[in-house]
Amino acid sequence: MSSPADCRFSQTHEWFRAAGDTVTVGITRFAVNELTDVTYVQMKPVGTAVKAGDSIGEVESVKATSDVYSTVGGQIAEVNAALADHPELVNQDPFGKGWLVKIKASDAGPLKNLMDAATYDGKFPA
Repeated sequence: MSSPADCRFSQTHEWFRAAGDTVTVGITRFAVNELTDVTYVQMKPVGTAVKAGDSIGEVESVKATSDVYSTVGGQIAEVNAALADHPELVNQDPFGKGWLVKIKASDAGPLKNLMDAATYDGKFPA
């Protein structure tokens, strides 16, 4: 299954979807397959200032715990509250209902340096 063309992708398997100055962040299908069943998601709270490269939370599975990193700086504007009770949404729909946070970006420019879907899928097939 191909990754969405409207996203950009990091080497650490996060996806980023920009809409104006809001950037939605999640983990890729490749990451989900590597982690297996996601059991817990903990993101930093709304209002937290983040810099590019900062950890913005973690995703736990039966197999491992992985930090989630932001490529953009700004402020966490929204956390996907549904994941508190239903972390399995990350497995079921990583590019939709399983999104993690939305960041009000102070500069979305770094997204240009990330991989597009075709490049990411070529390196990390799901």
